[in-house]
Amino acid sequence: MKKLFEKTEINGMSLPNRLIRSATWEGMCEKDGRPTDKLINCYRELARGGVGLITTGYAFVSPEGKQLPCTLGAHTDKFNTDMKRMVNAVHDEGGRICIQLVHVGGQTDQKNAGRTPLAPSSIETKQFSTKPDEMSFADIHRVIRAFGDAAIRAKEARFDAIQLHGAHGYLINQFLSPLTNRRDDEYGGSMDNRCRFMIEVYWKVREAVGKDYPVFIKLNATDNLEGGLELKDAIYAAELLDQEGIDAIEVSGGTPASEDKSPIRNKIYKPEQEAYNLSLAKEIKAAVRCPVMVVGGFRSYKVAEEAIQADADYVSMARPFIREPNLAKRWQSGDHTAATCISCSACFMPGIKEGGIYCVVDKKEKEKKKGN
Repeated sequence: MKKLFEKTEINGMSLPNRLIRSATWEGMCEKDGRPTDKLINCYRELARGGVGLITTGYAFVSPEGKQLPCTLGAHTDKFNTDMKRMVNAVHDEGGRICIQLVHVGGQTDQKNAGRTPLAPSSIETKQFSTKPDEMSFADIHRVIRAFGDAAIRAKEARFDAIQLHGAHGYLINQFLSPLTNRRDDEYGGSMDNRCRFMIEVYWKVREAVGKDYPVFIKLNATDNLEGGLELKDAIYAAELLDQEGIDAIEVSGGTPASEDKSPIRNKIYKPEQEAYNLSLAKEIKAAVRCPVMVVGGFRSYKVAEEAIQADADYVSMARPFIREPNLAKRWQSGDHTAATCISCSACFMPGIKEGGIYCVVDKKEKEKKKGN
């Protein structure tokens, strides 16, 4: 029987446990995307806290593929020295780190993209703040090359793995979804065609890093949107990736337009509200041979352990590790009380104004104790 705290291996990468720090925007980079000491120290602290694998916040592979200010950039060689420092900080603490690569497509704006956003189709939808330009073949092939170039940089910096962001309404997901992909060429229409961009990105990344380097994907099992990607098509996409040699699939769901079924949900107060993507992960796992990770509202040790034993290979969390970077170590020590994160998402509010996310509730509680 699988256990939360046991050693595993994914394509040569050894992991001390089955807990993953899922990617989240930290807002701790320079305006151009260069990682700062603050971000490096954030990852160092997570490594000290014992989490099995740290996934970075989404790193844009091309300037117009950036969504938010102070996001990590993987688009240039200029950051190579700082990227290596970041990886070394994690390795020095005995940790493992995976870089998540993204192009957000139409899910950005003129200010952050530096131009009218690009998307598979030029349509108006709740997902997009402005009507994007439709990608030409030249745009598509340029972005695919950008993923490959970013992968080369990642391997040279000694990241332990790469994850492609194929979820949450970003570009790979936009090609997969019939809601945002209205093309009538080889990149649109049938499910095979809608998967083409995703597969070609994967091929380019695999070509860049070789067969003995871990490459994952974060994949929506459903967009939770009328007319969007549905489970049956997500399973088809997962099967294709599995056949092509993907090393792991992290199952998520929803987009920012999915209202109460968005990727980040608040008011998770009891175990029954946790693991809201677990049933979807179970369906994906049944269809593939590669390891399956699942993210979505995990807060309790018991829920995480049960998920590992029954429906997934790894459990991913983001917000709990913002409040408790040492959560993995705490659970492993025998203190199995639930994560202290209250799922309010206030941690993201200081990101831009104060140069990085942090747990607002924890800060207030500490200030209150200090005042007393």
